[in-house]
Amino acid sequence: MSKTIAILTGGGDAPGLNAVIRAAVKTATMHYGYSMLGIPDGYDGLVKQLEARPLDASSVAGLLYRGGTILGTSNRGDPFHYPVEEGGKIVKKDMSGPLLEQLHHLAVDALIVIGGDGSLTIARDLFKLGAPVVGVPKTIDNDISATDVTFGFDTAITTATEALDKLHTTAESHHRVMVMEVMGRDAGWIALECGLAGGADVILIPEIPFSYEAICERIESRNRAGRKFSIVVTAEGAFPANGSCVVLETAEQTGGLVRLGGIGYMVSLEISRRLKMETRVTVLGHIQRGGKPSTFDRLLATRLGVEAVHLIERGDLGKMVALRGQRIISVPLAEAVGRQKRVDPDGQMVKTAEAVGICMGR
Repeated sequence: MSKTIAILTGGGDAPGLNAVIRAAVKTATMHYGYSMLGIPDGYDGLVKQLEARPLDASSVAGLLYRGGTILGTSNRGDPFHYPVEEGGKIVKKDMSGPLLEQLHHLAVDALIVIGGDGSLTIARDLFKLGAPVVGVPKTIDNDISATDVTFGFDTAITTATEALDKLHTTAESHHRVMVMEVMGRDAGWIALECGLAGGADVILIPEIPFSYEAICERIESRNRAGRKFSIVVTAEGAFPANGSCVVLETAEQTGGLVRLGGIGYMVSLEISRRLKMETRVTVLGHIQRGGKPSTFDRLLATRLGVEAVHLIERGDLGKMVALRGQRIISVPLAEAVGRQKRVDPDGQMVKTAEAVGICMGR
């Protein structure tokens, strides 16, 4: 019996989103003979009843290596706390009812949600209300605990590592301290792995509150050894001991999450003040989200998209597909969200960094 599957992308974009869409559409339409609908702009598309886009094999041609998402996305459209203007003020209302009505109106048999912890938490709550949902994990931060790796992460750390390679040459030429700020609100995987791969001298992550004394000692020891430059990588969520994260905009200002950023400049200024060394800051920002997905991310995204449709065919809803070892498995959404995968301060990866002389800020 033919089914109609809708698919949406929520939260921040990541390299590989289009590859998931392509894989899901091809599997659904070519393998099972289902119909596919693309929901624009994440959950906003359902709440606002935006026109759904029919998808078939021809409409996803060429998407495997294309960054971003052809469906658009939003990280401020939580239907359970949806911003609505009333009396000249913005208030948060529960719009899950209209969302479920739109799914019914579209005659959707299953909804594939591609997103991070926030989008998948919403998917879990919608499933509790009866929505036929399947989740696909996505985040460049690699902080979803139920999967070994999320697609987009490999591309992000490759981009960051390439940036470090370039910073090394100019840092050495001018005898400077180069500070590179990367994404990582609560988890420091990007900073840690690109810092290790790119030969950083200092890596600062949210899981280890840092000491300026430790940072400066590492830089001074390099100076004494004749290495007149240093590379510092910091996650945007890193913060000093007895301090806090640097906030650019509050949740009230953004209408959603707190917007972090600026720790790179703070660290740079403090190093310059203490050591009288010339420092420069590079903030990679959304460069980490953009561009073509890596080979690894294309493969992982394709495997996840295919398995999501297989779950729907089996009627195994309320699940999230995940990578465990070499296999794609499924786990209940209720178990997959709400607990971030963070760097273990005493884990093997941190100890590896410290063993090769990298200062972790402590």
